[in-house]
This record gives sequence, C-alpha cells and structure tokens, in this order.
Amino acid sequence: MQRDGVGYRRLPLFWFVLTVVTFSSLAVIGQRLDLKRKPDVSNGKRVYNSGCNTCHGETGKGAPQTSTVFNRPNTFPDFTVCSQTTPEADMQWKGVVVHGGPYKGFSTIMPTFGQLLSENDIDDVIAYMRTFCDARGWPRGELNLPRALVTEKAFPENELVISTSANATGAPSWETHAIHEQAFGKRDQLEVDVPWVLQDVNHSLESHTGDMTIGLKHVMFSSLKTGSILSLQGGVLPPTGSTKLGGAGTTVFEPFAAFDQLWRTNTWVQFQMGADLPVDTKKSPQSMFWYTALGQTIAQDKRLGRQWSPMVEFLANRDLVDGAKTDWDVLPEMQVTLSPRQHIRADIGVRTPFTNTAGRNPQVQFYILWDWADGKFWEGW
Repeated sequence: MQRDGVGYRRLPLFWFVLTVVTFSSLAVIGQRLDLKRKPDVSNGKRVYNSGCNTCHGETGKGAPQTSTVFNRPNTFPDFTVCSQTTPEADMQWKGVVVHGGPYKGFSTIMPTFGQLLSENDIDDVIAYMRTFCDARGWPRGELNLPRALVTEKAFPENELVISTSANATGAPSWETHAIHEQAFGKRDQLEVDVPWVLQDVNHSLESHTGDMTIGLKHVMFSSLKTGSILSLQGGVLPPTGSTKLGGAGTTVFEPFAAFDQLWRTNTWVQFQMGADLPVDTKKSPQSMFWYTALGQTIAQDKRLGRQWSPMVEFLANRDLVDGAKTDWDVLPEMQVTLSPRQHIRADIGVRTPFTNTAGRNPQVQFYILWDWADGKFWEGW
C-alpha cells in the first residue's frame, strides 16, 4: 500500500521513540557495576599511608622532591587532578599496582605490589586514591567504551583517529578521516573531522577534502553504578568538499544523541541517533541515521592486560523524502589495544549493505587511534 510523505517522515520518529524507551529501560534494569565486595576505603587509607605516600605524598599530589631519591618522570601522577584521573578505569590503575610501572609503559620507579598486597588491599587502596579527586560530575573511565568504526560513543575523549574506508568491490574509492577530539571541563568535548576522498571517476582518480565537521559534545548523564552514559552533540559541516565527489554543496547541521550501556560482564552496547539538516534542501536532502554497536571486551591477565573487543554494528541511513528507503548495513569488526599503556588501538571490519544494495559496495574499514592524553605516540610500548 502506498504511504504518503507524512507517514514516511513519522517512521524515523517512531524508531527514535522506540529506541529511547528501549535503552532507557536497559539503563534502569541494567546490571549494576557495583563490585561484589564494596571496597573498604579506611583500609585503603591505611595501606596507602603505610607505603604509597612515601612517593605519592599524603594528599596524592606527590611527595616533596626534596624527600625522594628519584627524578620525577613527566608521567608522575597527581591524583588530585580530576581531568587526569577520572578518565582512567580502576583496572588501569590496578595493573600498575600489581605489576609495576613498566607493565603499562610507565617508569620503573613504580614497583610491583602484587606479591605484597592482597587483591582486596589493592582494591581498597585504589578506592582511597579515588577520594583525592573530590569534585563530582566527572564521567568515569569505565564508561569509555571501545570506539566503533562508525557509531560515535558518548564519552568525551582526547584522541586523534585516522580512519579509512575502501571499496572491497566495484570502482576504487577511498575515504580517510582525520579526527581530533579534545575534552574540556567536566563533560564537554570539541571535535574536528577533516575527510579526504579519492574516487575513480570515469576511470580517472580524483580527490578532494570533503565536507569537514566541527562538533561540540556535552555529557548529559553518566552513572558508574548503572554503567550508563548519555551525550548530545551538535555539529556543523561547512561545504568544503566538491559536490562532484559527494560534497553537500551547502552547510549542514548534524545533531545527534549517543547512549552507551556497560554491564559487569564487559558486554556493552552503544547507540547513536541523529539527523543531517542542510540549509539548502534543494542541494542536499534532509536525512536521519541510527546506529548500534554491540560488543564484548575480553582482556588478558584477569582484565589487566591487552584488550580484544569483537563487536558488530547495525547501521541505518534514510533520506527524509517521499519514496525513500532505509539503507541498512552490518559491520562486524575487531578492536585491539596495541600498546601496553592501551593508548594506541586499532580496529578493522567489513561493512556490508543488506538492503538497497544497488550501487552500494562492501567496504573494508580501518582506524588507528591515539589517546594522546595518556602520553606520546611512541611512549608506553
């Protein structure tokens, strides 16, 4: 039965409402991330003051250099600086405490405590060290889920990502994005995305820079207890690209919401939904997108070591015009941490259309990611 244009416009709204209700329910009923044993902060303080404060100081800012016998490396932590400590997950800290600084590519002055302290003592001292950041409202690093190839995560990051997609079949085509993300304040992030496109046009390779994106993300809600985080982002795409090679030819506004849910089993789901709203709809139609990434992180050495994150993305795009159909793609992929510090990661997958496949080719997609807040690219190996 032929549906009218109003009906087509209501379909994305239906998906939006359904998804928000679904994921809001998951956040409510989701398995809490609380540990089976609640850390004893008072015991953690005792453990800290019996040894850790010799180097890290009573307040976590570091002992006076006149009282220490080592040269302080540039990675020496100040546990009172929330912007440095909250993005790190407890398991990152635990790896350093158990195996020493070199385990995560840090200095050898940090000794191993895995044979000296019980697991409960280590959990307790980490819980105590968390109290040195006394400001509330910072999203915790446990909610910084593995980045998918397409679906944007909700956590604000300090990353440089080089992402490439290439046609696996058909005419040669490559699209590379240089993405810079910088967190600021407790809950905000600035993002700049500069694409470069190389396409086969009538058996001749042509290239252009594409339409760049400038975006501002704000975390609306985050909870370590429920494992949930919700962000909103507003982006603008000035028409910097060639319309001949896919540029919109008009300024486009791109608002979206991103919601991530983590469970205690290290299983997680990420959801992103938004729209592309061009100023001149005669040059480029309005469209909507809704993406989902479902995955599981598996880490070696009792979750302290290298992380492997197999995941699958389900990607939908639809122009908001009469008669338009929804393009659905599936994208299985694998992300892995490359450096022991886990600040260098790579992801590879194959994106395959499974509806409206005419003119849409399977693509190999890949990225390499550098979390530059955790150190220089060549450090931490």
